[in-house]
Amino acid sequence: MPVVLAELRRGAYADSAILMQLQRSLQELPGVRDAAVLMGTPANLELLQQAGLWTAEAAKARADDLVIVVQAETETVARSALSQIDELRRRRSSREAGHYRPRSLETALRTFPEARFASISVPGAYAADLTREALAAGLHVFLYSDNVPLSDEVELKKLSASRGQLLMGPDCGTSILGGVGLGFANRVRRGSIGLIGASGTGLQALSCMIDALGAGVSQAIGSGGRDLHEAVGGVTTRQAMRLLAEDPDTGVLVLVSKPPARRLAGHLIGLAASIAKPVVIDFLGFPPPAPRLGNIHFASTLEEAARRAVELSGNRDEGINDPLPPGQFAPPQRWLRGLFAGGTLALEILPMLRALIGEVDSNLEAEPSSLTGDGHRIVDLGSDEFTAGRLHPMLDQTLRIRGLLQEADDPGVAVILLDVVLGDGAHPDPAAELAPAVARAKQRAREAGRNLEVVVLVIGAKQDPQGRDRQVARLEKAEARVEASPAAAALLAARFVKASGETPQQEMPPVDRTPFQGPPAIVNLGLESFYESLIDQGAAAIQVDWRPPAGGDQRLSALLRKMK
Repeated sequence: MPVVLAELRRGAYADSAILMQLQRSLQELPGVRDAAVLMGTPANLELLQQAGLWTAEAAKARADDLVIVVQAETETVARSALSQIDELRRRRSSREAGHYRPRSLETALRTFPEARFASISVPGAYAADLTREALAAGLHVFLYSDNVPLSDEVELKKLSASRGQLLMGPDCGTSILGGVGLGFANRVRRGSIGLIGASGTGLQALSCMIDALGAGVSQAIGSGGRDLHEAVGGVTTRQAMRLLAEDPDTGVLVLVSKPPARRLAGHLIGLAASIAKPVVIDFLGFPPPAPRLGNIHFASTLEEAARRAVELSGNRDEGINDPLPPGQFAPPQRWLRGLFAGGTLALEILPMLRALIGEVDSNLEAEPSSLTGDGHRIVDLGSDEFTAGRLHPMLDQTLRIRGLLQEADDPGVAVILLDVVLGDGAHPDPAAELAPAVARAKQRAREAGRNLEVVVLVIGAKQDPQGRDRQVARLEKAEARVEASPAAAALLAARFVKASGETPQQEMPPVDRTPFQGPPAIVNLGLESFYESLIDQGAAAIQVDWRPPAGGDQRLSALLRKMK
C-alpha cells in the first residue's frame, strides 16, 4: 500500500519553474511513485486532492507556504525523499554560484543601468505593484503574470501610455523585440513584418508560418489578452500600431486577436486605414466586412494572415495616398448619413462602415420610423416603403435631393454618402440634378458655419449613355468626393468621420523606437526559465532574486504599500 507524506514550509517562496524542477527530481528517486512541490494556493490544494496526494498536513497550507508531498512505496522511502529536498535545492543553487542576483528591482537597475525593459512573471497578487515600480523607473514592461485585476490593468496602461512606455500585458505570453523572444517565443528570422497580438499563441503561430514562408519578423508585440476589452480600450495595441507605423524596418503590419469590442474594432480598423503601410487584420471569429479596404487586408485564419503579409512584404506602397485632407468640422458635427438608390450597394457598404466607425442604423434592418435622431445612418431609398406610388430613385431623384438638403441642415451631420448608378434604363443624366443639389447643400452648411463633406459612389462604364466621365466631372465640380467602389467610398467617408471627432483618440506620446532597434536589455523578475532563455538568445539580462514582500503576508504587504 503506497504511503503519502507531506511537509509544509511557511513563507518559503519559489517560482513555478523551480518548483517544477524540484518535483521532477523527487519523482525520479527510487521508490517514489508520485510527488508534488507547489505553493499552497487554493487551486493547487484542489489539484492535490484530485491527484490523490491529500494529507492533513497539506490541509494547513496557506497561499504563501511551500507544500512538498511524496507518494512512495514505503514510509521509509517517503521520508528519505522529503529529507532530500534541501539537498536538491542546494545543488541547484551551487550551479548558479558566482552569478550575482540582486534582491530588488532598484538594486538591479543600479547594477544594470542599461536596462530598458522589465520582464515580470511573479504571482498576479504582486504583479501590479512591481509593474508600477518598473514604469516609475522608466522601463517598458513585458508582464507575463495573469490574475491581475482589470482595474489595475486599466490604471497601469493609462500610466504607461501617458509616459510613452509600452506595457505588454498582463497575461502576455509572447513578444519578440529586436530579435529576442520574451516569454514563450520562437526563434524566427528577422524581416520586415511587424506583428501585434492580443493572442500569445496566435503570435507564435504567425511568426512560425511567416518564417516557414521565407520571410521574417521585425517586431512581435504582445498586448495582453484583455487589451481589446472595452474597459482597457486597446491602449497597447494602439501604441504598438503607431510604433510600427513609424518603424523604418517594418513594411507590413499584422494585427491578430480574439474579437474586440465592436466599437473598439471600428476604432482600430480606422487607425489602420490611416497608416501608410499595408495592414493585415485577423480578428479571430470576427466576420471580415470585405477582403480589402484600401491598405487594409482582412484574413479569416492565421495561415491566410501569414501568407497575405508575406505577399505584401515586397510592396510597401499601399498606404494612404489621397492628397486631399479632410475639411475642418464644427464641434457638433460627427454623424454620417447615407442616401442610397441601390439596395445591394447599401447592403455591401453597411458592414464596411460598421467595421470602420462602429454602430450604423439602417432601414435594411429596422423600420423606417425608428431611423430618427442622432447617429450614423444608411437609408435604402429604393425599398418598398419609399417607392409606393413613386418611381424608383434610380429614375426619380426628388426624394433623395430633399433628403440631402435636410441632412445638410442638421448641425450634427459631417458626411453625406450617396450612390449614382448609370446604365441603360437609369436616369439619363443624374449629375445634372444631383450636382447642383450637392453644391447647394455644401453652401448651406458653409453659411451655417459648418463644413459638409459629400462622398458619391459612382457605378458605371465609360460607354454608358450618361457618360461616366461627364458625370464624375460634374459631381467633382460641385465639390463632391467621387469613388468607384463601395470599399473606397466607405473608407473615405470613414476618414471624414474620424476627422470630425466621432471616435476621439486618447492623446498619447509616442513610444521611443530606440530601445527596440537592437537586442533588448532586460531585468527579469519571476520565472528563471525566462531569464535563461534570454541569456541563451544572447540578450543582456539580469535575474532578480525576487521574494514576496512581507513574507507573502497579504495584509502586512498592503500595509507596507500604504506606508511608502
